[in-house]
Amino acid sequence: MTSACATVETAGSPLLALEELRVSFSRGRIEAVKGVSLALRRGEVLALVGESGSGKSVTAKSLLGLTRYTGGTVTGGRALWHGGNDTVTDLLALPEARLERLRGDRIAMIFQEPMTSLNPVLTIGYQLTESAIRHHGLSRAQADARALEALEQVRMSDPAKRLGQFPHELSGGMRQRVMIAMALMCRPDLLIADEPTTALDVTVQAEILALLKTIQRESGMAVLFITHDMGVVAEIADRVAVMLAGEIIEEGSVGQVFAAPRRDYTRQLLDAAPKLGTAPVAPVRHPDPGAAALSVRNLRVRFPMRSGLLRRVTSELHAVEDVSFDVAARETLAIVGESGCGKSTTAKAILRLIEADSGEILLDGRDICALPHHELKRARRGLQMVFQDPYASLNPRMRIFDTVAEPFRIHSSQKPRQLRATVLELLERVGLSPEMANRFPHQFSGGQRQRIAIARALALRPRVIIADEPVSALDVSIQAQILELLREVQDEFNIALLFISHDMGVVEKVSDRIAVMHMGEIVEIGPRDAVLSDPRHSYTRRLLDAVPVAHPELRRVRDADTRTVGSPVFAPGAREPSAPLEPVRDGHFVRPDAG
Repeated sequence: MTSACATVETAGSPLLALEELRVSFSRGRIEAVKGVSLALRRGEVLALVGESGSGKSVTAKSLLGLTRYTGGTVTGGRALWHGGNDTVTDLLALPEARLERLRGDRIAMIFQEPMTSLNPVLTIGYQLTESAIRHHGLSRAQADARALEALEQVRMSDPAKRLGQFPHELSGGMRQRVMIAMALMCRPDLLIADEPTTALDVTVQAEILALLKTIQRESGMAVLFITHDMGVVAEIADRVAVMLAGEIIEEGSVGQVFAAPRRDYTRQLLDAAPKLGTAPVAPVRHPDPGAAALSVRNLRVRFPMRSGLLRRVTSELHAVEDVSFDVAARETLAIVGESGCGKSTTAKAILRLIEADSGEILLDGRDICALPHHELKRARRGLQMVFQDPYASLNPRMRIFDTVAEPFRIHSSQKPRQLRATVLELLERVGLSPEMANRFPHQFSGGQRQRIAIARALALRPRVIIADEPVSALDVSIQAQILELLREVQDEFNIALLFISHDMGVVEKVSDRIAVMHMGEIVEIGPRDAVLSDPRHSYTRRLLDAVPVAHPELRRVRDADTRTVGSPVFAPGAREPSAPLEPVRDGHFVRPDAG
């Protein structure tokens, strides 16, 4: 490598200049980044976009010396950092000790998956204050005060309480907010944000984007924003660089790239992004409750919260309150809402992965809540689930053939030859070749793993599939493929689909009806077009207003939201029953709203 530091005149120089970066893996056999050059100035937001495997994250991690921990080697190029005092430092040539002084202080990074980035055995407060104490020499009290301020900035509910909690006690959205607060603790010059809003709800995403823009304007901080969501790019970026197979194939201002993309790949990314308001008008369906594949009636799930030396129940978390809906065969009902609203708890209660306090769950008219264990096992053949993270839901030690064959081995007794033919047929149906059957999950891409999860869900020909955020972790082009696959198998196998999501563009594309959940309740439900074009509840309107507009010319100036976040925690017996849903028109219902 070249000398780590050189003194030059830097008037007008960018904060960071990346020159011909090359990064290889597997002892040089795989070149992940091929001669990437970028420049980033103070106060600028540069969006680095592309699909998984394009080299975006490797490029960013190499700046902080993190690729060396995953088997990567920087084989060429320079990363010139203007650190003040008219000096330029080549980050790629710095020894680890000097790079550590920059990491977390002048250059901070927000990672995509907060659960793997946060230490599970340390409190949130300890992890937040660590960098401020180390880099800025703050006392514990000063660092705690700054940590509390940072959590308030990212709109964390009950921030003082969160300081003493551990990562597993927070939702995914809350953990990501902690990561963002941690990155901002030392007020860095450069923030590298690697898919920071992928797992967040649209309202929280809008607030985080507004927060980052506000902090960036006030501090002059530069942001390298890595994403595959072109709506987010249009919302936040000043310039865009598009990566494909380790190379920058197009770069320009956000207006230029969106208005006149020069490369076909860029146009494909723009076309694949779900855009609210572009789906064709859906026919209004009126499901017959008597013929519904799945009916939920007055479902309620509450979790007791204990405190004190004797661990007495002092309050209750009202996760699901009086939820009712029907889903017919070949119909898709989408449940939308923010993290913690009760969407996933509803799904788990339907599958009886958690027990409901009261209510009925009717599968083809049979109440599965009343079934004993041995009968519930048979009933579950008709209810299957596709989870958000296919890698976490597939056994890493099982070959794909065994993963898809497992439901047959549990619920039926097919002969080996017949079982093999059935499994291979299922894999082909979801777009995978029979030769892939003997591979393990880590040998597949994210989209392929989700296809495997769908094949497993289809194995027993279920009446209902519950899809819990099935495409939120996928690239936009892969999202489109998975959504099309779900639509095809739904029609082919006569399946009712309960689709849980926070992405309103995806919901519009896939749903027949929409149910909006807030604080454990359905506050609005009706035909897709009625809910999206004529939302009657203030919470529904807030969800729709928060959706990024996928064109920079229509970008709205957003301020960080300072609204008070409600809590679903109540003293035992303290919550009054809400007013019932009232009809609007043509199958559209809304709960009375104070606005």
